[in-house]
Amino acid sequence: MVAGDRSGDQARRERMPTSAPLPIGRIRRDFIWGVSTSSFQIEGATREDGRGPSVWDTYGQTGAIANHDTGDVACDHYRRYPDDIALMQKLGVQAYRFSVAWPRVLPKGRGMPNEAGLAFYDRVIDVLLAAGIEPWLCLYHWDLPQALDDLGGWTTRNSVGWFADYAALVADRYGDRVKRFATFNEPSIFTLFGLGFGTGKRATTSVDALHRSIHHVNLAHGAAVDAIRARVPDSLLGAIHNYQPCLASRPGDKNAAERCDAYWNNAFPDPQYLGTYPHLMRSAIEPHMQAGDLARIRRPVDWFGLNHYSPVFVKTDTNSVTGFGFGDRPPEIPVTPNGWPIMPDSFRDTLLSVSKRYALPVYVLENGFGGFDKPDATGAVIDTDRIEFLRAYIGALNAAVVGGADIRGYFIWSLLDNFEWDAGYSVRFGLIYIDYPTQRRIPKASFEWYRDLIKAARNV
Repeated sequence: MVAGDRSGDQARRERMPTSAPLPIGRIRRDFIWGVSTSSFQIEGATREDGRGPSVWDTYGQTGAIANHDTGDVACDHYRRYPDDIALMQKLGVQAYRFSVAWPRVLPKGRGMPNEAGLAFYDRVIDVLLAAGIEPWLCLYHWDLPQALDDLGGWTTRNSVGWFADYAALVADRYGDRVKRFATFNEPSIFTLFGLGFGTGKRATTSVDALHRSIHHVNLAHGAAVDAIRARVPDSLLGAIHNYQPCLASRPGDKNAAERCDAYWNNAFPDPQYLGTYPHLMRSAIEPHMQAGDLARIRRPVDWFGLNHYSPVFVKTDTNSVTGFGFGDRPPEIPVTPNGWPIMPDSFRDTLLSVSKRYALPVYVLENGFGGFDKPDATGAVIDTDRIEFLRAYIGALNAAVVGGADIRGYFIWSLLDNFEWDAGYSVRFGLIYIDYPTQRRIPKASFEWYRDLIKAARNV
């Protein structure tokens, strides 16, 4: 639907669920409502203005992504960011979490910065601030410069210094306007699944490579915290963790579930916030540690970023370097169109557990619904299932607050339909529909629902 299409607007509203109350009863008045994106998934312009290639550019060239999709154009946010920020302003969000593309500002990952790339994020930040939206800047959302991957990437301890230098560059450039920084997004995902982007399917190559990379990413987190803190003393720092309960697919898979929990959920927040690795993986990490490493990792931070979609069901897999693999879910559990279990009570329990375990304010920085949305005959996108999912999950968040969890914000994944990694453009998570051939933006019914929820929350 285009703006001003009254018939489309009326059709959408007639089909939106309106009877259930908004799930915001106990959420604090200063709660932050936002949306999230990432650089590679929306920017496009992968070969323009001096940007270097990332590992995802290399991986896309192999043809292994669904439909042979690539990130070359994505949502063309590199050119259309003013329009996208105007839509955020219309939505009413208070904050926008985005990521800087490391290869856009440092084409070779180190050395001479790229002024054109740095200037792009200057423009984004300035337009956000002019719109009254706080920028939340994430340093790393998986797009490692290919030049650094060629030198060993996260498997070499040199990566700690590379990342610290990159963090210093970003802090020096944007720290006068940006105060919220995240070091990494979902380090458990890009280490567990992402060490082989350039060689086809994403699989860890060895036990040694996996554990070295986990430790080096943790060290890089600590080094980046120190680098930003030194340059932006009033900054508020954190990291963003993909935290999903690991459930045994069968009774005999209890140990596999425990190993999944260690690697997926605790391999990064435990050393970063508690100063220790989970016991199930400690002996595998120790050969890669040096004296003082845990103190270098455990640096003071201000908040815990949590991404949550659904639990994972796991089974024992002796061929896996971690000892677990994906098992079958119980058939009675409903799933999203892209096959992820819908279990809002699990979200509530995760929030309670994380808040208690790490004793930090929690911001939910990704939660959302993957579907196969299409405009209807009127041009409207009536994503009722997404609205019901968001209602249930925000209701679960409210229940966690009632139970004592310190939750300070909620950001939907995602503002826009975008490049969804191995799924390419086949799965849609956005509040805004992207017609990729024309790059037309069509706010979905969920966009209006979230806008109305934010308005109501501010008036509570």
